[in-house]
Amino acid sequence: MSRKGENIYKRKDGRWEGRYIRERVDGKIKYGYIFAHSYKDAKEKLIHARQENLTNLLMKTEISNYLFSEISDEWICVNNSNWKESTLVKYTNILNSYLLPAFGEKNIFHISRENVNNYISELLNHGGCKGKGLSPKSVNSIISVMKNIFEYAEINKGYNLINFKGLNTKQTQHPMRILNMNEQQKLNTYLLKNQNDVTMGILISLYTGLRVGELCALKWGDISFEDKCIHINKTMQRLQIKGNPNRKTEILISAPKSECSIRDIPIPETLFEVLKKHQQSFDTYVLTGSKNRYIEPRTMHNKFKFVLKKADIPYMNFHCLRHTFATRCIELGFDIKSLSEILGHASVQITLNRYVHPSMQLKQRNMDMLSELLTVK
Repeated sequence: MSRKGENIYKRKDGRWEGRYIRERVDGKIKYGYIFAHSYKDAKEKLIHARQENLTNLLMKTEISNYLFSEISDEWICVNNSNWKESTLVKYTNILNSYLLPAFGEKNIFHISRENVNNYISELLNHGGCKGKGLSPKSVNSIISVMKNIFEYAEINKGYNLINFKGLNTKQTQHPMRILNMNEQQKLNTYLLKNQNDVTMGILISLYTGLRVGELCALKWGDISFEDKCIHINKTMQRLQIKGNPNRKTEILISAPKSECSIRDIPIPETLFEVLKKHQQSFDTYVLTGSKNRYIEPRTMHNKFKFVLKKADIPYMNFHCLRHTFATRCIELGFDIKSLSEILGHASVQITLNRYVHPSMQLKQRNMDMLSELLTVK
């Protein structure tokens, strides 16, 4: 017989057996068992087994209710005070548009590498509003957010989740359009012959490498005519907003994308002379000459497109001015460290990989240096 109320029995083989309720499945009880050579050991083992089983049940209950949507909400709440507003908007959009519809109601422990791999293929082939597939860059951004959420769960909850290593897609490097020397000269001529606030802004970007958002936020007070430099400490962008049925987006002027983007850019002498003649009140926007009226990045893209057409130059987007600036600097012998700081990059490697595109003329000039080795003496 068992000891009263303890579910401990002495077996015919002389051992003591303890029984406990392990779980209930569809109303049926499933038992767990322990064995020992004495009643005392059996009792201790049974107490330990019951406690361990209770812990496992509690863990299982918590895990079964731990949806991807819950951990992603927690991730946003914990981190949003450390993010720029634009970053918060980007992550929220990725979650609402892609990750939550696909994984929101799934238990985070039930999401496998195969699930993520299949999702990557789906995004590449059928993602986007029109179902024609997203670019590898967009897909990698989505998976990067998902990876950050999983890492948050692992670090803060102590859970063992899938490894995201290799769960991305290869991005094809497309050659960046830059102005050739003939096109740059044509653009110079047009800008100098048609001087106004907008053409001055284009000239500034062409010879300093400013991003379009930085140019749109630039005021004359940011240009130091004493030090001959431009202080970059803010940028302009249009962001989505919530809770306003009348407006979906608004313009935000804030600190640049990173600390490295806050910088002082020396002004080339010729550009400096042009700016001195065009100088206006320190509290007005460079692109409008007004204190309250500005030109936003999207509008500036359109104005640049108009200027290119007038100058008889094939279409290129505004950011190509930055690429052109970096390439010309390399061709003229700039050291990479100086150029990297002027562009506001976090590392020299970013400058080399992303913005520097040596022209065929520069490659030929460099190759011609080998001719001296081939000289017949």
